[in-house]
Amino acid sequence: MKKTLTILAVALSIISCKKEDAKQCNCGLVVSDDVTNYSVVIRNDCSNNQKTFTLQPGDWMNAYVGSNYCITNIGSW
Repeated sequence: MKKTLTILAVALSIISCKKEDAKQCNCGLVVSDDVTNYSVVIRNDCSNNQKTFTLQPGDWMNAYVGSNYCITNIGSW
């Protein structure tokens, strides 16, 4: 009985442990920006693909080259 309870406790602890540092695949590193159309090029954290996004002027002001930025209306690219 004691062995069964120990195995059950270990199994439950393994199941309850989830990877907490999972990457968000809609975020990445801002590699460049363009003031003429308020766009930024972001390198995805998961796929390393780069994509250009056109932002609102206020959002563009907060998307610094070299910082991480998340695009909320897209899942991944």
